Amino acid sequence: MVSEKEQSQLGASVRFVEIGTDDDGQRLDNYLLRILKGVPKTRIYRGLRKGEFRINKGRVKADYRVRSGDVLRVPPIRTPAPTEIPTVPGYWVDQLRRRMVFEDPGLLVVDKPSGLAVHGGSGLNFGLIECLRQMRPEDRRLELVHRLDRDTSGLIMVARKPAVLRELHRLLRSDKVDKRYLALVAGKWPRNLKVVDAPLEKNVVQSGERMVRVSKEGKRSVTQFSVVERLSGATLIEARPVTGRTHQIRVHAQHAGFSLLGDPKYNDPGSDALCLQLGLKRLFLHAHSLAFTLPDSGRISVQAPLDENLEFILNKLRN
Repeated sequence: MVSEKEQSQLGASVRFVEIGTDDDGQRLDNYLLRILKGVPKTRIYRGLRKGEFRINKGRVKADYRVRSGDVLRVPPIRTPAPTEIPTVPGYWVDQLRRRMVFEDPGLLVVDKPSGLAVHGGSGLNFGLIECLRQMRPEDRRLELVHRLDRDTSGLIMVARKPAVLRELHRLLRSDKVDKRYLALVAGKWPRNLKVVDAPLEKNVVQSGERMVRVSKEGKRSVTQFSVVERLSGATLIEARPVTGRTHQIRVHAQHAGFSLLGDPKYNDPGSDALCLQLGLKRLFLHAHSLAFTLPDSGRISVQAPLDENLEFILNKLRN
């Protein structure tokens, strides 16, 4: 593990850092992003492509998993002067205190509210992880296990120990974490439409906005869908992403002909009209259940009910 003194010297000259046991198994790019706080991601990934960062004198890729005892070469790289840690508004702190769903020595599960990003960046001073670190200064190794879009509400896992983070990443890669979402679409979702298997590719449009599209050149992406409830002019569905691509549920639903209600990126005229009629002002997508098994904790199964504003929309349709 890199000490604060070592971190402050990383920009001065070439440094050699020995990987500690706490970081064994972590991806190299994630390790670098943590020890080189404030250095732009583009600079770190450029250095990895050029071979400026080396492990045991050899070139490695960004997805290399560091091992205890590895010696990492860190090139001369400017690190910005420490800045004042942003103060998280009390509103979000209060929200998160009430939204802790599960806690044990290695893991937190939080019911993230819509409108809160998972981390700062891109013009945001803070996100969920910064909030939690401010709330829990004693938890020095809090790390996001996975991500949710800013507009999506629901369950998200935050590791308190590096070993738990590594194990959960292993479970996610092998599809051993059962994640389920509730979503609302306009129209009648066919009961026999149970799987969307369509490769997804990230794309940046002229405005700089990140979009995702179905493309033969994309990565394999699979989502399972089922009907939960038929409503007046709409269908409440459950989605289970088998793979974990950016915007996967939203783009797969659109590809099937049913954009999620309240989706500003992947909407269509029918969903827009129903949103206006209902007064829905956010994305109707909620991560409502998680289930997995950890060696030290056993089987963990947690749920988070729909937010009140989403239940209000459903009751409007029921009535």
